[in-house]
Amino acid sequence: MRKKITIIGAGNVGATAAHWAVNRGLGDVLLLDVVEGIPQGKALDLLQAGPVDGFSCSVTGSNNFSDSADSDVVIITAGLARKPGMSRDDLLARNVAIVKSCAEQAAKYSPGCVLIVITNPIDAMVYTAFKISGFPRHRVVGMAGVLDSARYRTFLAMALNVAPRDVNAMVMGIHGDNMLPLVRLANVAGVPVTDLLSAEELDKIVHRTQHGGAEIVGHLKTGSAFYTPGLAAIEMAEAILTDSKRVLPCAAYLDGEFGISGCFLGVPVVLGAGGVERIVEFQLTPEEKEALAISEKAVHKQMKATGL
Repeated sequence: MRKKITIIGAGNVGATAAHWAVNRGLGDVLLLDVVEGIPQGKALDLLQAGPVDGFSCSVTGSNNFSDSADSDVVIITAGLARKPGMSRDDLLARNVAIVKSCAEQAAKYSPGCVLIVITNPIDAMVYTAFKISGFPRHRVVGMAGVLDSARYRTFLAMALNVAPRDVNAMVMGIHGDNMLPLVRLANVAGVPVTDLLSAEELDKIVHRTQHGGAEIVGHLKTGSAFYTPGLAAIEMAEAILTDSKRVLPCAAYLDGEFGISGCFLGVPVVLGAGGVERIVEFQLTPEEKEALAISEKAVHKQMKATGL
């Protein structure tokens, strides 16, 4: 029996995630949205790509949460996107109500699913989904680190003129300006990037990574990134659906790991059939600990603003 993936929100991110999911043959996909016709039309368009692309997954669209029943993974993309001049925090008040509703319905119809949250500000929205769903912490996870790390790896590859797939690099912390792109662990096929790039070059890449989302928003004017966010969510979903034990940076609930408790923050985790199977903890430098503490403070402020 094929796995079932429900994607709540049929906007750019949701529709793109659906495309990546069927392209990888992960299972049957339901696109769910409150706007009549949008999920149905996009799902039908994507379904008709099957004969060309070769996938045989079902793709359907709906406005009814009941159609999401018995999903293995539910991905929440619903919410307002950033526009130029807006911070992720500006979206919090508007998006918290949307995520509350989505998490409540997901828990009602798919009580055994794993929830993946994409809606910004991610660290606060995944906390909202966690509180409202009542799920254990390992079955609620936020997408941020995979996206931020992809941007980091891309910029490093561009600077070095190498294949991006050969660049290993990770971003931890909040999904925002205070994120922590780890420089000392970044490498190209095992060679530290600190041996290949100057401190000044690396500082510029770190800064561009931290503001990578805003850079795209600035170009698009009326929206935000969707290709890589959609794929990042599916990278996580694939690890869960295939129980592949991938180690990916995700927004996970910390309960003492890295000396932090009571909040979701971007850290490396092992993703498998149960969701977050464990957090990969390692020794941080004093500077990295300080940077992570800034992220923690910012996330707690966002959490307080949710009113939960």
